[in-house]
Amino acid sequence: QVQLVESGGGLVQAGGSLRLSCVASGRTFSAYAMGWFRQAPGKEREFVATISRSGGVSYCADFVKGRFTIARDNAKNTVYLQMNSLKPEDTAVYYCAAGPWTGATTDKYDYWGQGTQVTVSS
Repeated sequence: QVQLVESGGGLVQAGGSLRLSCVASGRTFSAYAMGWFRQAPGKEREFVATISRSGGVSYCADFVKGRFTIARDNAKNTVYLQMNSLKPEDTAVYYCAAGPWTGATTDKYDYWGQGTQVTVSS
């Protein structure tokens, strides 16, 4: 089992920045690829970004390219999502997830955190 706890969400004005963190415990963090997803009210959970076990490979959804960056620190068992130039449409609950491989669909991940709310005001 892997336990994931997200933090760093909050209320920010459009154009602002937030950095989300997700701390893992329970098993070897470096054995898992990590992903970030988000879910807005009334919408399905959607892919945001993913990073490989070593951190050498990462990619993100087109709608966040140039604004969001995923990174990980295996020594700290933590994955980050740096979010810049935030827009009101980025408002959602953000979830981190762990799985054996990188991927852009929820079925690629075995473990999920509880989520952290991000609200962007206009």
